[in-house]
Amino acid sequence: VQLQASGGGLVQPGGSLRLSCAGSGITLNHYAIGWFRQAPGKDREGVTCIRSSDGSTEYVDSVKGRFAISRDNATNTVSLQMNSLKPEDTAVYYCYAGRGGWDYWGKGTLVTVSS
Repeated sequence: VQLQASGGGLVQPGGSLRLSCAGSGITLNHYAIGWFRQAPGKDREGVTCIRSSDGSTEYVDSVKGRFAISRDNATNTVSLQMNSLKPEDTAVYYCYAGRGGWDYWGKGTLVTVSS
């Protein structure tokens, strides 16, 4: 099982990025999928998740209205659309899949928001 996060990069404040989490050896729509991030010197925090049962989503307050998580079952990916990016969004972003005690983490992708 592998999760591969991609799409990170350098963006100016106010810009947008779209992260993708691709699964291999795992059917992502059978799992709750989360995006976490870890900024330099800080603990890892949960950013958003999407449930497998009903597709409902949750967001940490700091990204509500700016980030959107979505599934593409045809490509077995989960995306994170990030708009109106702020310097404080700078972090390594990780995707996570969890179900019934089984959980998997992908390697992170670095997002840097800077002018």
